[in-house]
Amino acid sequence: MELRVDRERCLSAGMCALTAPDVFDQDAEDGRVLLLDAAPEPGPRRAAAREAAEVCPSGAVTVVEGP
Repeated sequence: MELRVDRERCLSAGMCALTAPDVFDQDAEDGRVLLLDAAPEPGPRRAAAREAAEVCPSGAVTVVEGP
């Protein structure tokens, strides 16, 4: 699994950082998403990242499935 973010689509809602704070943060200057871990290991961190992608109101977080 790989995560990708589109900072141009980000609305600065912060749902990603609230849902998965070990994986996402918000830029202090503009509030847009910052990706901290593009490939979280299986377990709680990965599950939280998937949930964050689902709750993102702008669709700025994408989960890319892989081996």
